[in-house]
Amino acid sequence: MPFKLFARVAAPVSLAFLAACASPSDRNITLAGPDATAQASGSSAEVTNESGVAVRPIKYARQKPGCSGTCPRIEVDSIAIESAPKLTQLIDNALAYMTGVDPDRSGSYRSLQEYEQHFWATAQARDVTQLRARVRDAYKGLITVELTTGQYLTGAAHGIPATQFLNWERDRNRVLALNEALVPGMQEQFNAALQRAHGRWKSQLEDYQRDPGAFDRMWPFQPTDNFALTRDGVVMKYDAYAIAPYASGQPEVVIPYGELAGVLDPKWLPG
Repeated sequence: MPFKLFARVAAPVSLAFLAACASPSDRNITLAGPDATAQASGSSAEVTNESGVAVRPIKYARQKPGCSGTCPRIEVDSIAIESAPKLTQLIDNALAYMTGVDPDRSGSYRSLQEYEQHFWATAQARDVTQLRARVRDAYKGLITVELTTGQYLTGAAHGIPATQFLNWERDRNRVLALNEALVPGMQEQFNAALQRAHGRWKSQLEDYQRDPGAFDRMWPFQPTDNFALTRDGVVMKYDAYAIAPYASGQPEVVIPYGELAGVLDPKWLPG
């Protein structure tokens, strides 16, 4: 399977999956479990980040039990949000889902605890999985969480990154979808604003400045629904290789709120 396709499989997380994982469940929230906490330096107390949300850091690194020498590793740098337990569970479920970059090695796991057992059983010696979560912003009754996975497979030339935003509505205890954040019938206008913002973004790239025509042929604009509502604008996230070369990472295109009057539901406009 070509690397470009690998990177595209991992994200975005489907809305159907988010809805299912955000429903009540008796499964353990493994990121908040005692095993993770015991191995996480400084994770026993909540801290308030710059967005004003109290989180409990969950941070640890493990290698395959019983392995010596060069061993598969899992590194976690995530959070538990005690005031939003369903969101904490969703973070756990969604990070596990985002590891499914290789169909030949994917499994039926639904949590990081289950993924870890699958990983130890299937990983090669130099395989590394990195899992991160952080609060990107919080305002207007939203907690916007950024989930990031990085997978480094034995023999691969590059890591496989993926990022997914979760815009969590505190009052409804659920994920907000992009079409729900827009005024009904304004998807086309939103995509037009995104394309303008994309034009400003690519104009800063050396590859584009060197040969705009070639860049546009190789990396044409495409919309995405992986969005984050922040106080500074609507951040749209792309996979590596989606709209630019791998060296550009996972591009972020920001749409200013001034361009979304009549397009974005007014309840989400800051101020």
